[in-house]
Amino acid sequence: MRGILLSGAFALLVSLLGTRVAINQFRRLGFGQQIRDDGPTSHHTKLGTPTMGGVVIILATLCGYFLAKLITMSAPTGSALLLLFLFVGLGAVGFLDDYIKVARQRSLGLRSKAKMIGQTLVALVFGGLALAPWLEDENGLTPASKHLSFIRDWESFTLPTVVVMAVIWLIVTATSNGVNLTDGLDGLAAGASMMVFGAYMLVNIWQNNQSCASDTLDPDNVSLCYTVRDPLDLAVLAAALTGACFGFLWWNASPAAIFMGDTGSLALGGAVAGLAVLTRTELLLVILGGLFVLETVSVMLQVTTFKVSKKLTGTGRRVFRIAPIHHHFEMLGWEQVTVTIRFWIICGICVAAGLGVFYAEWVSGIG
Repeated sequence: MRGILLSGAFALLVSLLGTRVAINQFRRLGFGQQIRDDGPTSHHTKLGTPTMGGVVIILATLCGYFLAKLITMSAPTGSALLLLFLFVGLGAVGFLDDYIKVARQRSLGLRSKAKMIGQTLVALVFGGLALAPWLEDENGLTPASKHLSFIRDWESFTLPTVVVMAVIWLIVTATSNGVNLTDGLDGLAAGASMMVFGAYMLVNIWQNNQSCASDTLDPDNVSLCYTVRDPLDLAVLAAALTGACFGFLWWNASPAAIFMGDTGSLALGGAVAGLAVLTRTELLLVILGGLFVLETVSVMLQVTTFKVSKKLTGTGRRVFRIAPIHHHFEMLGWEQVTVTIRFWIICGICVAAGLGVFYAEWVSGIG
């Protein structure tokens, strides 16, 4: 537990102080945000605001986690290192995207195919390592499993490795893109990610306390135990991610002094997806990350409706004035702060519902 507190505290401090330094340095280097032409006109005032603040989130997370491990004299686990690989790897893809934007002074950055290739490579390497037999612990557990999971593995059937890899790829790319789409208003993605990471920290703590490998497990509840590798260390890392988002949010809240950019949004989305895979709660992510799902579905619905209606009638029709959905409410006249706070409330409801589902069997005592 001491490691969890230290990790979160160090990450918060590094993020809070480091973001202030980054704002000054990025301004000096000219790393300013480019604004999409088809977006709300109110966003044009954000032109030139320092971006790539996700670099600070990544560094703060790394510092918080490894300082906590150093002070507690404990070694990093395979699960945590894999999650960090996914986190930093997708952050690197996002950094390349952001750098192209600021270097070429255009709002698009990497082409969509190039970005997807980068995300796919990182996701597949992560999945392959997470399933590798040589990463089994003393209990024979690999970081990821070959079973679909909700609040724990469904062990009635085992999926082929190629199917598991496809599922991991889908979760990683969908979630990283979902957080990326959510990152359109000051503080929205940082605040929402902070809530989801906080939820996973609680999930990991509970899984550690109720681990099937624990000697203190209540024999009456043995059927409700969890077969997760390194849950306590994942909680330490989740605490670092929570603290890093918290510190960054101080400067990213409206009016934002810095944006996280794709560097931050892809990295955070990867970390959320990695936690879902490594805690064996993949399907629970749909509830915990409900806001990210909502944002993604709004874009898919908008694009599909436009293409289908154009093909059938010759005129493309839209469901929303603009997608993702948070911009739709801006176009309706809502203030940015109002949209952000209300979407935070939606995220909080999703997180509360997800945690409620996770703890429900223990509260009810039903196996």
